[in-house]
Amino acid sequence: MTFDEFGLNDKILEAISYMGYEKASDIQELTIPSILKGDDILACAQTGTGKTAAFVLPILDHLAVEDNHNLSTLIIVPTRELAIQINQQIQGFSYFLNMNSVTVYGGRDGSDWDAECKALTKGTNIIVATPGKLISHLNLGYVKFDKIKHVVLDEADRMLDIGFYDDIMRILSYVPEKRQTLMFSATMPPKIRELASKILTNPVEFSTSISKPAEGVLQAAYVVYENQKIPVINSLITDKPDLDSILIFSSTKRKVNDIVKSLKRAGNSVEGISSDLEQKEREDVLMRFRSKRTRVLVATDVLSRGIDIKDINLIINFDVPGSAEDYVHRVGRTARADKTGIAISFINELDMDKFERIEKLIEREVIKIPVPPEMGEGPVWKVRSPRKGGRPQGKRNYSSGKRPDRRNSNPA
Repeated sequence: MTFDEFGLNDKILEAISYMGYEKASDIQELTIPSILKGDDILACAQTGTGKTAAFVLPILDHLAVEDNHNLSTLIIVPTRELAIQINQQIQGFSYFLNMNSVTVYGGRDGSDWDAECKALTKGTNIIVATPGKLISHLNLGYVKFDKIKHVVLDEADRMLDIGFYDDIMRILSYVPEKRQTLMFSATMPPKIRELASKILTNPVEFSTSISKPAEGVLQAAYVVYENQKIPVINSLITDKPDLDSILIFSSTKRKVNDIVKSLKRAGNSVEGISSDLEQKEREDVLMRFRSKRTRVLVATDVLSRGIDIKDINLIINFDVPGSAEDYVHRVGRTARADKTGIAISFINELDMDKFERIEKLIEREVIKIPVPPEMGEGPVWKVRSPRKGGRPQGKRNYSSGKRPDRRNSNPA
């Protein structure tokens, strides 16, 4: 389905064409007509499927008709990175419209507070905000949400995971009851349905390809000891110039620093990003990675959702994600839309059960690749329970050679 079939404003269609979009994604095709009609919706779709445009385009269409500068749309998101990404898309899609949007999130200096305050009191069309910073403004009493017509909760499951339920309910207490509310979530646990029952009115529900990586993702895994992980990374990316955008996820900030140091010593263009960096530093790191000035980005879970970085060739899970759902979101950073990509996971002897849960969730067995012989023997893969349609229980060793001497190892 093409975007002009939705009947969107001509200026929005011009911006869509200018940005190079041609056909609507599944979630856009499902939700945009209902949002244009004014329905509340509860939509479930994995990352990378075009959820942002699914709610931004019909909201902009409504605002184009109204053509005023009242604050009429509030978009609530879990992270500052997602707020920035959504605002960038709003600015692109509204390029030929007479409207504006402002982000409200923490981690910036005092001058940004003044700009946020001005936007919240003297007029902007759309606010994209994280809950904590928005409540800081609400506490001072000058914010007026009486003209809000559209409320969006994006990555709603992530917000509940972080603990924003009370903040969300408090923010919504400032918003008129008569409004359009749109909830987008990558997963649909009971707590999401509970929240939806409280804030949505006769919602229309949509769901697309829940909890499965995109078809274009080639998934594989290495069964490794901890000290084998960085050598395997070097073997994967050395002398492969076509892999010019590589994103590595690790479980801790300490590991991020260790990985960055090790890869730099091997001559790689690499940077790390975690909560240790100031917001401006994080934005600069992301900009260099987006523009391919930095080849390898090593990140903690802060980037596993809600970041729009296109054309990532290779995703590496340095550690198996604690949640099977998080695996889907990490893998979703590559093979966006119709493109292809590679996702590699490292499984040590302690993470086998966790990875087996991932395989059950995605309903497929991820191929295990042998560790290069010169790196020694990896752990024996132990299958504790049979997967539906999978192989029988047993033990498999996907490495060859001798087990490495771990006494002198330097684990990342």
